[in-house]
Amino acid sequence: RGLTDISLLKCFIHLRYVDLSKNKLKDLAPLSSLTQLLWLKVDENLLTSASMQELPYLQVISFDHNHIMDFEGITHPLLANLSLKENKIQTVLGLSHDQLFSLQVLELRGNKIETTAGLGVSKLKKLYLAKNTICSLEGLEEFKQLETLHLRDNKLEALDGFSDSMKCLQYLNLRSNGIKSFQEVEKLQVLPMLQALVLMDNPCSEEPSYRLEVLSRLPQLQRLDKESVEEKEREEAKKIRQTRKEKE
Repeated sequence: RGLTDISLLKCFIHLRYVDLSKNKLKDLAPLSSLTQLLWLKVDENLLTSASMQELPYLQVISFDHNHIMDFEGITHPLLANLSLKENKIQTVLGLSHDQLFSLQVLELRGNKIETTAGLGVSKLKKLYLAKNTICSLEGLEEFKQLETLHLRDNKLEALDGFSDSMKCLQYLNLRSNGIKSFQEVEKLQVLPMLQALVLMDNPCSEEPSYRLEVLSRLPQLQRLDKESVEEKEREEAKKIRQTRKEKE
């Protein structure tokens, strides 16, 4: 509606669900009176900061398609789902680990993030980092409860940084990166629960026997790219693995 002023909302202190998307807001200060707020959506505005006064019951926020550059001022203790898709975030420093202890889903697609260092929110279960400029993976040992990690369309050439402390990671999307060798794929062996891996549109996926080469290194996979692993190729991959061991 082209709103620039939402000061009137201060009067409605019992609001629980607020959607202010597609306006021209630059300031969310009037929302500090809404102490009962559970859910807030402010997509497609002119916000340069996500900073707000701490709201005790707020569980879901979406700041998609704004001009936000950092995490400063996001301190809501019950926040479980935070989306900052398509903003201008370059660094994840400023994420309040000690106050965001309820955060389980973090959506950061389409920003300008270069590294994962500093992102270790302890209870995070789903992390979406597609369409950034990430070239190194750091601090992943903090993600002990992470189940889903989405890194499509980044600049990864090496897969260093994964940790055996990531005991819950089941789904990993690495589509459209720069991974050339199967030696890099081998580094994913530290992930004990990995079941689904997406590697298509990487240089290594153009290699002959690509699927078998990956499965020989990660035999626990149930799904590679968009296809389930069949018993026949599982057996073939096992033979390749045995032959490799004998050569070693």
